[in-house]
Amino acid sequence: MAGQVPENAQAQSAEQVSFYEAIGGHETFVRLVDAFYEGVAGDEVLRPMYPEDLGPANDRMRMFLEQYWGGPTTYSDQRGHPRLRMRHAPFTVNSDARDRWLGHMRAAVDTLALPPAYESTLWTYLERAAWSMVNTPG
Repeated sequence: MAGQVPENAQAQSAEQVSFYEAIGGHETFVRLVDAFYEGVAGDEVLRPMYPEDLGPANDRMRMFLEQYWGGPTTYSDQRGHPRLRMRHAPFTVNSDARDRWLGHMRAAVDTLALPPAYESTLWTYLERAAWSMVNTPG
């Protein structure tokens, strides 16, 4: 009959797709984080914050972002609670470092060519996260 909702429609709408899945899952986050660290590799302010090869930092950031956006919980399974401010406390994160981080991340986000609503959601989070990591004036 017209105007009636099929019995399975409510079940279908109850199945929500995570942001992680909606933007392409693992492969999208690999592309995002790889592009970000390509920029960091040549940055004279940010690169010295990584005494190791960038590979482990790349893996940690990817796992964190995947988990945050509804993907696998590998980050917490391996490292516990994210505690982002605590983990960044040993580093001098001033406005210059924040702005450089955001510049590399903006370039990385742009490589994804996400639909505007998804791009805005991701970028808003990344901006807030970057601002919250500042721990040193200047």
